[in-house]
Amino acid sequence: MTFIEQLSAAWRGNNSLLCVGLDPDVKRFPAELAGRPDAIYAFCKAMVDATADLACAFKPQIAYFAALRAEDQLEAICRYIKTAYPHIPLVLDAKRGDIGATAEQYAREAFERYAADAVTVNPYMGYDSVAPYLEWKERGAIVLCRTSNAGGSDLQFLDVGGKPLYQHVAQLVAEEWNTNGQCALVVGATFPNELAQVRQIVGDMPLLVPGIGAQGGDIAATVQAGKTADGCGMMINSSRAILYAGPQAGESYAGAARRVALETRDAINRYR
Repeated sequence: MTFIEQLSAAWRGNNSLLCVGLDPDVKRFPAELAGRPDAIYAFCKAMVDATADLACAFKPQIAYFAALRAEDQLEAICRYIKTAYPHIPLVLDAKRGDIGATAEQYAREAFERYAADAVTVNPYMGYDSVAPYLEWKERGAIVLCRTSNAGGSDLQFLDVGGKPLYQHVAQLVAEEWNTNGQCALVVGATFPNELAQVRQIVGDMPLLVPGIGAQGGDIAATVQAGKTADGCGMMINSSRAILYAGPQAGESYAGAARRVALETRDAINRYR
């Protein structure tokens, strides 16, 4: 099954457009994990188990693991997801951008070492920086387009032949790079007008949409701007708002995460 087929099945099977981001910050872990050498793995496993029936994808952010020399725990959580929940796409958020043999090694890292179904990539160096990922025809290449951070406008709004650069990227990926039907784009929820523009350009291509939750993106505006005709087409990511939800009385940290994930999934579905 290809990444796109797997994602489509997850949208339907879990009735969800929610992507749960795994950004483990040990300073925010519950006290019960303090001092455990496998704390990152244990925390992420609890989050995965608590939300697996509510998510259309899981998205571990590689920097949170690598900064703590915890790539072994990232490998372990990726293996766990692929074993316990093989129907849920695993998106490695790495934002890689390099060329030639180096890009080939980054692709191997994502798809062999971590067994990711898709990986985020940076198109700034052009097609040959993305091509090595496209050689893995059953895996996904999710290309940065209109990112959720304010500073993205520094480059992404530059005029390129009468249109902003982010629209040029969207058109390039949709019309020239997506020859195997495996591409998606990153477009932030913080810019719903631009999200709508990208959707118009790329048709039904999947969009990874960060920016709700802790970044403040509006769910209603996001869904209305980015959904496809069948009410799908998006992986709407929430990380910190779910992972670090404050437990209510008698509630575990995993229970709090599940509650917020359910609330977010249902809020998204109200506007589909």
